[in-house]
Amino acid sequence: MKIILTKDVRSMGRAHETVEVADGHALNFLIPQQLAVLATPAAMRAAETRKTKAATDRQVQEQLIAQNLETLAEKRIVITKKANDKGHLYDAVGVPEILAAVQEQAHVVLPEDTIRIEHPFKEVGTHDVSVAHGEHFGKFTISIETEA
Repeated sequence: MKIILTKDVRSMGRAHETVEVADGHALNFLIPQQLAVLATPAAMRAAETRKTKAATDRQVQEQLIAQNLETLAEKRIVITKKANDKGHLYDAVGVPEILAAVQEQAHVVLPEDTIRIEHPFKEVGTHDVSVAHGEHFGKFTISIETEA
């Protein structure tokens, strides 16, 4: 049976692709789970339109991410947290706090899965943060300071 995938399905294909699958698999799993629709001529035209639009959107998003990474490389993000006398933070700085600070200070919105840190930061000081999105990679610096 020929179907059009509405979402990415592992080992089968990506969204908006037309694939051939067993009738039972399509009728009992993919279509009821809204992972696919029957490949009628009208549905195929609509899928092609959505596929073209998705490719254009992806290209625009890639350009925006590249610009955002350039902007971030030039910025210094400052996060203030409570710390003891030795510079150990009472509360670690993780990805959500970094994203919030980037959005507030650099006016850049990044998806959560693009930030790469080995572990949450637990020390006052300067730390490097890696950003990876698709083919684009970048780094920026955050400075964790003691709250007054």
